[in-house]
Amino acid sequence: MSYLPRMEDARQALADGRGKGVRIAVLDSGIELGHPALAGLELSDDLAIVEHNFRLTTSAGEGRDLYGHGTAIAGLIRELAPEATLGSIRVLGERLYSRSAIIQEGARQAMERGYHILNCSFGCGIEDHVLLYKSWVDEAYLRDVHIVAACNNMDFETQEWPGFFPSVLTVNAVATDDPAAFYFRRRHMVEFAAQGIEVDVPWAGASTKKVTGSSYAAPRITALLARLLSCFPELSSQEAKALLHRLAQPLPPEWDEPVNLAPI
Repeated sequence: MSYLPRMEDARQALADGRGKGVRIAVLDSGIELGHPALAGLELSDDLAIVEHNFRLTTSAGEGRDLYGHGTAIAGLIRELAPEATLGSIRVLGERLYSRSAIIQEGARQAMERGYHILNCSFGCGIEDHVLLYKSWVDEAYLRDVHIVAACNNMDFETQEWPGFFPSVLTVNAVATDDPAAFYFRRRHMVEFAAQGIEVDVPWAGASTKKVTGSSYAAPRITALLARLLSCFPELSSQEAKALLHRLAQPLPPEWDEPVNLAPI
């Protein structure tokens, strides 16, 4: 049965929700648990998917971030959804490189462990790998697991996966002072936009960094979705996306062109 809350109730959830009861898997480079900006954070899982002798294995993440990217994502999610439960599944390496099979295994484990949202601040543009991504994105859709993804930083119309599947909430970066502001554009695979330009984030080595990219816009949508789900946990992935379409501000016309963002 279709379920959509009244718009006034949904807007109230976006304003007041804190993400309580919502489980978010951060598929990234790991999360630095000792970072002062993440004080008090307890991860429900801290795993690393690694390749050893041509086989994928799962090891302890040990509270480490190999790059800084995952720590930034966790910090941004916590700003807007401080009561959401985070899990770290490391699928990206020291230079944010990975293999599609590693990402697929990380997503599979996240779903098996009962996460409601997968934050995927990455993209793969290799067309031969599309079916690898389709397999777990389709599984997430059937399980009503929500996927939020980044897009290509050089041109948001460039195909990358998982972002170029219609069930995914794919996000571009825009310049705004409001971390909770988000926008919607019709007739594009990258439908959403949120704060992601010149953003201060926690980084590896207990440091901070000013960053730009769709990677840092995606966790804004992840956190806002967590606010909604904390108040309306019955929302399916389809319903949540349709509701966010209606709640978002229209993207200003001057922003509705491919933008060249230097990737971080």
